Amino acid sequence: MLYFAYGSNMSRARLLARVPSAEFVTTARLEAHRLAFHKAGADGSGKCDALATGDPAHCVFGVVFEIAAAEKEHLDRIEGLGVGYAEKRVRLAAADGAVLDAFLYCATRIDAALAPFAWYQAHVLAGARQHGLPADYVRAIEAVTVIDDPDPARARRELAIY
Repeated sequence: MLYFAYGSNMSRARLLARVPSAEFVTTARLEAHRLAFHKAGADGSGKCDALATGDPAHCVFGVVFEIAAAEKEHLDRIEGLGVGYAEKRVRLAAADGAVLDAFLYCATRIDAALAPFAWYQAHVLAGARQHGLPADYVRAIEAVTVIDDPDPARARRELAIY
């Protein structure tokens, strides 16, 4: 099944630690959406959301992975399906011009006052750079205001995969 990762799961190391079957398919963009770091994470920080705007000038870039159906339930739990994210089927424009149908997770618990932890932004940036997303898009992610995780041990654990 095709999964569109647009946040921290774009990082190959992060996604493979969660879903060993994940295989890169292509990069793609989701039209009429914008990237926001306003999903209320269980840790009190902001996580990524592909926010539907209806504006054709907006798009979210990301990575399409093929994942085994048997591992989807595990990914659903990690992502907080039914708690902080809902599953959404989307049509994507692949890098080669093909049209793909995939699923993604979209935020259901939103708090625009939240900011991501620095380690979370690092995961998102790692994936964006690994997969060659557009330079201006990467710069926009770099420009997102971050906060330090009050749990330094968690921050070290998160970044240890690199």
